[in-house]
Amino acid sequence: MSKKIEGFSKLSKAEKINWITQMHFEDAPKAKEILSTYNHNDEKVQKRHDEFIENSIANFYLPLGVAPNFVINGKEYTIPMAIEESSVVAAACKSAKFWASRGGFKTQILGTQKIGQIHFLFDGKTELLQSFFKQKKQLLIDSTSSLTSNMRQRGGGILEIELKDKSDLIEDYYQLHLSFETVDSMGANFINSCLEQIAKTFQSLAADHDNFLKEQLSIEVIMSILSNYVPQCLVQAEVRCPLGKLEVSSEMSGIQFAQKFIRSLEIAQKEPYRAVTHNKGIMNGVDAVVIATGNDFRAVEAGVHAYAAREGVYSSLSHAFLEGDEFVFQLKLPLSLGTVGGLTQLHPLVKWSMELLGNPNAKNLMEIVAVAGLAQNFAAVRSLITSGIQKGHMKMHLLNILNQHQATVDQKEKALEFFKTHTVTFSAVSDFIKSNP
Repeated sequence: MSKKIEGFSKLSKAEKINWITQMHFEDAPKAKEILSTYNHNDEKVQKRHDEFIENSIANFYLPLGVAPNFVINGKEYTIPMAIEESSVVAAACKSAKFWASRGGFKTQILGTQKIGQIHFLFDGKTELLQSFFKQKKQLLIDSTSSLTSNMRQRGGGILEIELKDKSDLIEDYYQLHLSFETVDSMGANFINSCLEQIAKTFQSLAADHDNFLKEQLSIEVIMSILSNYVPQCLVQAEVRCPLGKLEVSSEMSGIQFAQKFIRSLEIAQKEPYRAVTHNKGIMNGVDAVVIATGNDFRAVEAGVHAYAAREGVYSSLSHAFLEGDEFVFQLKLPLSLGTVGGLTQLHPLVKWSMELLGNPNAKNLMEIVAVAGLAQNFAAVRSLITSGIQKGHMKMHLLNILNQHQATVDQKEKALEFFKTHTVTFSAVSDFIKSNP
């Protein structure tokens, strides 16, 4: 039987679910029951969720946790984190508590510019195109005045527009490269609307340009789109403390810990295989807060990893060093975030998370997210160079393993007590369940 269907998007939600469960599942009633369980009881809330995307059939829940005791620039925060991975929230809490008694986290916004590009082809002389662009540059910007008026009133808008010759990469290929300030908005829709208007104006002006007409030249716009690579939308987070206060293990002095920590980051800076995992640990914290605050974690991930490879080799995003008798640990991240628009005013838990953070503006949120990444990185590296990553991680993963074995409440209680002093592995838990029916 064919599983193709025409007009699926036009079906009601109930009809979609009936077709899916009947065509793709052996036990259709059970499959339908699972979807029903993960639809919200409040019809208004569920309707709002359904309108976020196309063909919605249920909600895919992630746990929302909180990490208290963060001190950022002297202010106390409890940070929301939406994530499924065991130990991430616990690690953030541990780092927050450790650094709260050592001056907390310090942050600095290094830039807030975002980028958009119009990619086009021109088969004439570059000098002719440059002259045309110089003449029409202001007209191009002015063509977006109706789109940018509200943003300009808030202190944003188009900052600059440049012509870039990329014909060494692709024959006849050029760009209009624009920088934007979008204030508290992530700005994707704003930027793309401006780009498309400028592209339309650019082509129209070119079609009537005397020098182009004489030589039968034209501009062919290929596409107009923002870039998720935002190396000028940058935030730095930092912790530092005297070596004498860097007591993390009874087996290491402060200086021994610092030296080993610094060496581990040198490895992540030079060895891409390690750098990828190192940076993934940073993104455990970053993504969890980005998701909880309704921002686009895919865009953030893409931009961050491009930044990690900006010098031609993929490398660590964080750095550690000694400055006199102080240990310093820093992280720089390109983060394009918004606190207005998108899901920030639509998703109830996003609004809740924003209020938990004190309703930050975009710059404040950049700082909070960077701190979450630095805290997560510190916790991971600390574990790696002391007890090892698995000891703490597998303790947190124990409940997941017990649930996979469908352990009873009594078995869970006994297992939690037993594995306080025993190594957690999947096989060890399996054996424990078998011996404690």
